[in-house]
Amino acid sequence: MATTDSSSASQLQKAPFVKELASSDRKTRDKALESLTLFLQARRDLTLLDLLKIWKGLFFCFYHSDRPLTQQALARALSYSLVPSLPTSESRLRFIKAFWITVGKEFHALDRLRVDKYLFLMRCFVGVAFEIYLGKKTTVPENDEEEEKETRSGRKRKKSPVKGGKATKRQKTDEKPSEDKWSELDAYISFLERGPLCPINFDPNDKKKEESNPNRKKDEEEEEQAGIQIPHGPDGIRYHLMDIWLDELEKVIVPDGDEEAEEGKGEGKGLLKDRVDVPMDILLRPFENLRKSSPMKNVRVRAQKDVLEDQRLVEWGFRSKDESEDEDEDEDSE
Repeated sequence: MATTDSSSASQLQKAPFVKELASSDRKTRDKALESLTLFLQARRDLTLLDLLKIWKGLFFCFYHSDRPLTQQALARALSYSLVPSLPTSESRLRFIKAFWITVGKEFHALDRLRVDKYLFLMRCFVGVAFEIYLGKKTTVPENDEEEEKETRSGRKRKKSPVKGGKATKRQKTDEKPSEDKWSELDAYISFLERGPLCPINFDPNDKKKEESNPNRKKDEEEEEQAGIQIPHGPDGIRYHLMDIWLDELEKVIVPDGDEEAEEGKGEGKGLLKDRVDVPMDILLRPFENLRKSSPMKNVRVRAQKDVLEDQRLVEWGFRSKDESEDEDEDEDSE
């Protein structure tokens, strides 16, 4: 393992695109980004430390993109185009982790003229993560939609493989326990809870708690062995995530053209909760923790008002009005 890590690190140091990503020349940066994309797609053994070195260059590559259209195109290329193309689920999660660690470390150094483009980059990474961990698991399979269209057009409907007896290989693969189905999403959310959505900016006992925790995961141990510290927050990132979380989630879980869900009407097709498979308890868990555990009242109030009491959660059927009212009373009492 150590030999593999050292070889990947040496190859990364020799690759010219690492330094060229931070070049002030646009053509040089574009070529470096193309080379980087091919490099990442071909490698499965890159560690989190390797990806942090790459993201250091990507951060300043994005820093030098000044025109709005160029910024938006680059943000989408680094997120919606690059992340899904990575070879394994582990490499995708590591790349996303490296992004949030880098942004958390560098956020305070951003000037007011450049902070907006990095907020847009964060929005893109929140959106692509939802697409990766939720997109294909919440919608109805394509073959079912095609059968429904054929039935409406008057064609003879094919027998459903599930009801007819034998299930296809795809269906057997999809029929997994709920815990396995959302394990990748849970790992992603757990990382956010230890990083940008951690309730506490700095906890002097944090390391002792991690060492004594019997449920520590393998990736957390790897982070400690590599000496990687995950920044908590800062509040500017927390507030931005609260602002965009449900907006980006809505793009993934609300089907295109579903006017009833978009308008919050539960008539006809029924509540969105009954039509999509979404683990909302996992998705809202970081904000529940912020509401309960953050020492800053502004953070607790924003987590409650901007996310947990958002009217869309009630309209979609994931929360009731009584729950929101009870949480409001709890916050007032505090």
